[in-house]
Amino acid sequence: MLEPYRQPQISRDDRELFDTLVPFDHWTRRADEHIDFQKLRATLEPSFRDSGRPAIEPILFLKLELLMFHDCLSDSQVFQRARTDIAYRRFLGLGRHDGLPDVSTLRKFRSRLGVEGHRMIFHAFLSQAREHGLVKDRLRLKDATHVLADIAIPAGLQLVAQARSKLLNAAEPFDREQVIGERVRLEAIRTSTDGAGNDARLLARVAHLRDILSRVEQIPAPPDADMNPTWKALQWAIHVARRVLVGQDDPSSPGKIRSTVDPDARRGKHGEYYDGYCVDVLVDADSELFTAINVMPAGGSESDDALVLLQQERAAHCNDIEMLSIDGAGYDGAVIRALESPAEGNTKVFVPVKDQSNGGKFRAEQFELSKDGSFVTCPAGEQSQYKQREESRHTTAFRFDVAKCQACPLRNSCIDPKQKYGRTVKKSDYEPEYEMVRQRAATEEYAAVKREHPKVERRLGELINRHDGRRARYRGLGRVLVQQIMGAITANMKRMLRLLDAHTALATH
Repeated sequence: MLEPYRQPQISRDDRELFDTLVPFDHWTRRADEHIDFQKLRATLEPSFRDSGRPAIEPILFLKLELLMFHDCLSDSQVFQRARTDIAYRRFLGLGRHDGLPDVSTLRKFRSRLGVEGHRMIFHAFLSQAREHGLVKDRLRLKDATHVLADIAIPAGLQLVAQARSKLLNAAEPFDREQVIGERVRLEAIRTSTDGAGNDARLLARVAHLRDILSRVEQIPAPPDADMNPTWKALQWAIHVARRVLVGQDDPSSPGKIRSTVDPDARRGKHGEYYDGYCVDVLVDADSELFTAINVMPAGGSESDDALVLLQQERAAHCNDIEMLSIDGAGYDGAVIRALESPAEGNTKVFVPVKDQSNGGKFRAEQFELSKDGSFVTCPAGEQSQYKQREESRHTTAFRFDVAKCQACPLRNSCIDPKQKYGRTVKKSDYEPEYEMVRQRAATEEYAAVKREHPKVERRLGELINRHDGRRARYRGLGRVLVQQIMGAITANMKRMLRLLDAHTALATH
């Protein structure tokens, strides 16, 4: 239960101490001057409406999180610092003799707010920046970078063992006899495979895990399944075991679990292979403030996430973005079509085009598609003879007769002379969008937008390097997203203070 807000009571002696020891240009003073924390408190209130004993003032915890991410501290470190740092105590509204709550309460506050609560705080900060006229809707810059998961990658045997252990521990409260029997069986498997090769040992343990899973899945749900945390833990252990077995059946599976400690982490490639997540952001080109942020498992679609980010910002601020700049990951016809549709505010997309040189041979766009889409005509005037639909890639492949290609006077500009089959041309369903961005890439407007794109790389660099964003502090997609949101809030706060200080300085001259 949240009580009405009460202004911190600071004694005269404490105020004199703060005025003496905390510089008047310290960032905490400027934050109190420029940011309306009471308005932010209204955003926090929905998370504290339930009955119970009075909650500790949420502004205190929000400020502790800002301090923590501003100075790259852990929960315990920020509490230790708040006990001795005068600037911290002034910012938190604590006098010399005021105590702090237990360190565990900050973790509970973070859990209580969750992803949506922190996202609301992010947009509440951004709304205040809009009120000051800092954020414009002219151009958004999108980019992403990788986040390393807080895990050690186990070998196949260890991964199966971890999944089995989680499953047995979670199932024990519901069927203790079966779990005891499976543990006895495990000891027999260990004895029988002792001295065998790793492949044989892994095969036996995978088969055992599959048997355990099939039996555990038959456990009937209790009457209070929706509210029972023990049952929910069992369902999560079942989900993890299934994903581990999928990875064993199909080692190339893109959704393969890397660790049961953090089942949301995936393997991706960003220069080199890594295990973890991908943080994706939008930045306002005029103010350089983050306007939207999301986290995906490594290997997630950065192009699809452009829609998620824009929709996130539009839902919070009811605004339409004029232009969007994306790197090469945004060269996706379906996404470009969606972004430029009226439903998404007719956002004009600027994306680098892929190399279309085709080794000096005729390019796909030089083959004219018939009105009914049944064939294409090559530069020599011949029509394709066969076509095949590739639904998963939203393309149609058109193939020419090999005899006609070999006899064609333009064959050296189209196919390899030694090629034993005719030319194949693939036409995308989104060819109009690709042609549009190709033409746009040749304009001065495109060049001007791309000159602004490095701003988002600098801002991502600050998030990663100044606010400890490269490594995940927590485990699980939701918790990692909360970490990145708080890092973006802190980076936005610093940027807002600099911009507002500059405006104040101009106004006084």
